[in-house]
Amino acid sequence: MIKVGIIGYGGMAGYHHSNYARTGCMEAVAVYDIDPERVKAGEEKGLKGFSTLEDFLNSHLFELVLVATPNNFHRDLTVAALEAGYHVVCEKPVAMNTAELEDMIAAANRCGKLFTVHQNRRWDTDYLVVKKAIEDGMVGKPYTIENCVHGSSGIMHGWRAYKVSGGGMLFDWGVHLIDQLLHMQDSPVVDVWCHMDSVRTPEVDDYFKLNLEFESGLNAQIEVGTYCLSPKPRWYVNGMEGSLL
Repeated sequence: MIKVGIIGYGGMAGYHHSNYARTGCMEAVAVYDIDPERVKAGEEKGLKGFSTLEDFLNSHLFELVLVATPNNFHRDLTVAALEAGYHVVCEKPVAMNTAELEDMIAAANRCGKLFTVHQNRRWDTDYLVVKKAIEDGMVGKPYTIENCVHGSSGIMHGWRAYKVSGGGMLFDWGVHLIDQLLHMQDSPVVDVWCHMDSVRTPEVDDYFKLNLEFESGLNAQIEVGTYCLSPKPRWYVNGMEGSLL
């Protein structure tokens, strides 16, 4: 049984915690958060609570650390956990920029520990259906793919609405959808274009449209918005022998 310590007991950590038991091989045993109320929430679900990162990392009650904090804390917390001797799973987006990611990878290599990023959308049913249809040749060679996530609630809330925290839709949904497209194609990206808007959320993008051109000739478009009152289909694919909608 792999014992897990959780850093940051918000919504995503709660999601992870509730699903560990389903694996049959993982168990959450401890939690650290800067908010005493979140530590208490973890304790009420059977976790050993810690109010300082030092005490949490020195406890050695677990082998694996889940980092589930706002994005701007991922690098420092991941490096600290790796250097304390733990394997680390970090929520996405993994970091604020590539330099931070390189620090995390270097720490994992230096410490001889496993480090990975949680990309749960690789198992979404809609994505797997589209991926298999393309792989099976149902539409022939695809030349365009649209991948859309639209909502109508408007302004973003919590830390995701602030630039300093790494908020915005490109970092939120965008990371998932880019990851899906990259795992759907074995061709490298040769050109990137992106338009971002702050429609109703002042500090960060709550709408973006991203185009990826692949060496194979495929054009892929990702569109995400929080204020789309008439949403597009989740997927739209055109190939030389058919279309998917």
